[in-house]
Amino acid sequence: MACFGHRTDENVTVISGTFSLGTGEAFDQKSMKALPAGGYAVLPAEMRHYAWTKAGATVQVHGMGPFVITYVNPADDPSKAGAAAK
Repeated sequence: MACFGHRTDENVTVISGTFSLGTGEAFDQKSMKALPAGGYAVLPAEMRHYAWTKAGATVQVHGMGPFVITYVNPADDPSKAGAAAK
């Protein structure tokens, strides 16, 4: 499971379903906070975090751009998968 952060604050609103968030450098399902539909969270710039949903969720993510994802482990970055295979 990938952990990541952003250069800017991230605002997350749960539209439907249940969306779980955790903070830190490594995925830890036991420490995650479950947000139900209507739930809201602010993840400050550079805060390492991860997300998970058991049955799916619709979320709105917004903040000031540009929005950049920085992976704790660069190998988790799916945009680099093709480059690693070459």
